[in-house]
Amino acid sequence: MPRIKSAKKRVDVTERNRQRNMAVKSAVRTAIKKVLNSTDNATQVECLKQAYSLLDSAVLKGIVHKNTAARYKSRLALRVAKSA
Repeated sequence: MPRIKSAKKRVDVTERNRQRNMAVKSAVRTAIKKVLNSTDNATQVECLKQAYSLLDSAVLKGIVHKNTAARYKSRLALRVAKSA
């Protein structure tokens, strides 16, 4: 455990960021699963838009790398196009 005041603050900030990152990643994974599990094409497209939005916001926050997000979006788009 840190003894210096600034190190204690860093521990608090790191934990807060970790919690936020886990929540955002979980939301992204949930959105991706919604797209994959949707049966109706209209619902799938709507879920795809939401997944795109969540991935883009995760990239802006620095939680997901931009190439990773692009890969997820590309694969999701292919799956939606094949099921249409």
